[in-house]
Amino acid sequence: MILKRPAAARGHADHGWLKTWHSFSFADYHDPAEMGWGPLRVINDDIVMPESGFPKHGHRDMEIITWVLSGALSHQDSIGYGEVLRPGEAQRMSAGRGVFHSEFNASASEPVHLLQIWIEPDARGHEPRYEQKVFAAEGRAGRWQLIASPDGAEGSLAIHQDARLRVAELAPDGSLSHALDPQRRAYVHVARGALHLNGEELLTGDGAKIAGESLLHFVASAATEVLLFDLPN
Repeated sequence: MILKRPAAARGHADHGWLKTWHSFSFADYHDPAEMGWGPLRVINDDIVMPESGFPKHGHRDMEIITWVLSGALSHQDSIGYGEVLRPGEAQRMSAGRGVFHSEFNASASEPVHLLQIWIEPDARGHEPRYEQKVFAAEGRAGRWQLIASPDGAEGSLAIHQDARLRVAELAPDGSLSHALDPQRRAYVHVARGALHLNGEELLTGDGAKIAGESLLHFVASAATEVLLFDLPN
């Protein structure tokens, strides 16, 4: 099963300082049919205006991954970290027993475009943790680059869940495949560009819920950046 999630069907809000699209139910957007996919609970596609952002707020018992598409994002948290996140860098915050943080556009002139991803952890009450890593662009050019995994394999961020996030960048007419355990599920999100997934066209912002498939084949029709989540049922 490959079930397309069109970009236009996502929840959307425009707060002036923030333009946001929700692949799954979040904040004022609630759809009982879109509460997540396996432990994948949130994909928020956010554009934050210069000198704006999310003031200090709290989370608990969630693995939060941030991937910046353009611009720069400033992070501060209650466990002592203050960093700036740029394209090619990924951030993982394990909220665990509880953490407060803020995220602001680090630029006075340019928007920042980011994906914030929430994955439910394997247990409640983990020690809060923060991690940020640079992922070289050549590592995802025409191939899958592992960004997050349960064991930190291949230099990825280590998360408290049997889930793996991979990112690839494809040139026009570029192709790529990925073998799946049909007993697991997957989710695809097209960050930008256009491609065909097993013959199904996906454009910027589109997603796809996947179950019972053993092979995914991607063919790009434009320069494309795509995220692939390998998830437990």
